[in-house]
Amino acid sequence: MSTSTKATAQGASTIVNEVHLIGRLSGRETRVLPSGAELLSFRVIVDRPARDRGPSGSVRVDTLDCCVWQSRLARRIETWDDGELVEVNGVLRRRFWHSGSGPASRVEVEVRSARRHTSSP
Repeated sequence: MSTSTKATAQGASTIVNEVHLIGRLSGRETRVLPSGAELLSFRVIVDRPARDRGPSGSVRVDTLDCCVWQSRLARRIETWDDGELVEVNGVLRRRFWHSGSGPASRVEVEVRSARRHTSSP
């Protein structure tokens, strides 16, 4: 790797962890963690493009786990309906914890902002 490539690879402007999703809201759940912090979890269901459809033309989806730590944002999302089209912005996070069977982890979108999505006419 050349020196100029190394310098570019180490520059903060080349490191990006941003997620932008538009999909259907599903399965909201608020949990109180052992620390006392509240965590809102939900899923965003995103249809895959037509080129990624199943052999019979069935729609395939990706179901993405999301979490919200900001209480004001969580309260707003709690008022939305399942199935509603939403737009979320955030970052990918890998969360670790201890389960009954040992260490566990999951990757989820830590939501920084969200709104109901309005389709253009």
